[in-house]
Amino acid sequence: MKTAVAILTQWRHQDPDRLLQTALRQARQLAEMSLELERLGAENAWLSQQLEAKTNRIVELEEALEAAERAAHRQAAPFRIPEQKRVSAPKRPGRKQGHSGAFRHQPDHIDEYIEVALCVCPHCGGRYFIDQSQIEQTIEDIPPVRPWVTRLTTYEATCMQCGQSVRSSHPLQMSLATGAAGVQLGPRALALAAELNQAKGLSMRKTCAILGDCFNLRLSAGGLSQALDRLASKVQSQYDAIAQELRQAPVVHSDETSWWVGGPGWWLWVFVNAQSTLYVVDQSRGRRVVTELLGADFGGVLVSDCLAIYDEATALQQKCYAHHQKAISQAKALHPCQGEGFLTEVAAMLRAAVALQTYKPECDPQNYNQLRQALECKAAQLLNSPRSEPCEEAVRNRLNKQRDHLFTFLDHDGVEPTNNLAERQLRPAVIARKISCGNKTQKGARTWQILASLAATCAQRAASFIAELARAAPLQPR
Repeated sequence: MKTAVAILTQWRHQDPDRLLQTALRQARQLAEMSLELERLGAENAWLSQQLEAKTNRIVELEEALEAAERAAHRQAAPFRIPEQKRVSAPKRPGRKQGHSGAFRHQPDHIDEYIEVALCVCPHCGGRYFIDQSQIEQTIEDIPPVRPWVTRLTTYEATCMQCGQSVRSSHPLQMSLATGAAGVQLGPRALALAAELNQAKGLSMRKTCAILGDCFNLRLSAGGLSQALDRLASKVQSQYDAIAQELRQAPVVHSDETSWWVGGPGWWLWVFVNAQSTLYVVDQSRGRRVVTELLGADFGGVLVSDCLAIYDEATALQQKCYAHHQKAISQAKALHPCQGEGFLTEVAAMLRAAVALQTYKPECDPQNYNQLRQALECKAAQLLNSPRSEPCEEAVRNRLNKQRDHLFTFLDHDGVEPTNNLAERQLRPAVIARKISCGNKTQKGARTWQILASLAATCAQRAASFIAELARAAPLQPR
């Protein structure tokens, strides 16, 4: 009671204007505190939403992990489709209705004619028939194969006129070896071995097994490896020609994967376009490999993923849209609103760019340029300003960094928006790596890259890899 009286006594002796200013100041402070409280409440609500979304995501991942662990202990096939992803009404197997039929075509020659007369009825033994008609069938089969063995006799002598040692040669001659190494595979047999090993992806031992079981050609895996080394040396010039063609190509796709040459730490590169494929085994995953292969002044478009070593390797580049879309999908999975807004708009922009390339042949040039410019404006709108959401900002940084390479495929004919071509050509090499674990020596790696490049290039050009090697395999006359 005394305190209240003292306060009232104090207020009575104070200046009223000062009291008013104090009251106004306290009112302003109260208003500011109310606004701050509202802001904190909104932030708390947003954090609660994010926490709920993260918690739900954690629960989903834990359930997925438990399902994966349970599936790992089952005896079912490891690659079966999960139940929740199976289609309830799967499509009818086989080709779609209206597709042209597939059948074996008639061969261009007949080696043997066999006629089977109808002499007796198998039911009653009767020998007289009416309405008799011919039924023709053609049977293609492989005859028993026995190696065609040629005993080649050449002569060596000294020229009486010049004193030089000379010898005769024959187009079938594979080397100058004699004695234990005097029995050699001929050009077509060696080319077939390379076809099985490189183009068809069989291991050395399985290639030898096929040659032995089907053609009665006996050789060891080591002997085949050495023969392929010699063959690769003979077609080195063709490998170099493919590299030269790629340096002058208007567009080249590139990708790389880890490799093994007697141990880890190696890389397999692929450089490819519609007509040529070149494999390069190197210890480096750096920009040097790209520059050495394509040249410092490469004038075409390089299509690749967003690996940093490709940046500034060439002037014109196109970054793979499939990798961009994958990054956007991963960001959507972490987004509190499942990607609504920015991420959805970015994905739609990339799809619109792909659609515009498809529309280009039918589009008026002026209209095409307007649509092309509209894409640039949309990219500027989406990518210029930073995003507050971390997963959105990660996608924005990714695309903004590759801004110069975002729509290159719209300005150059024959350029694809994805790096699918390089990835397809890399897939057989990945399978070969699973089978053989790569190469044991650098010499084996050189042989592999040469023969694999020729095999892939021949397949692209609808040429015979066997015929190509058979022409190059014989010893060149001196």
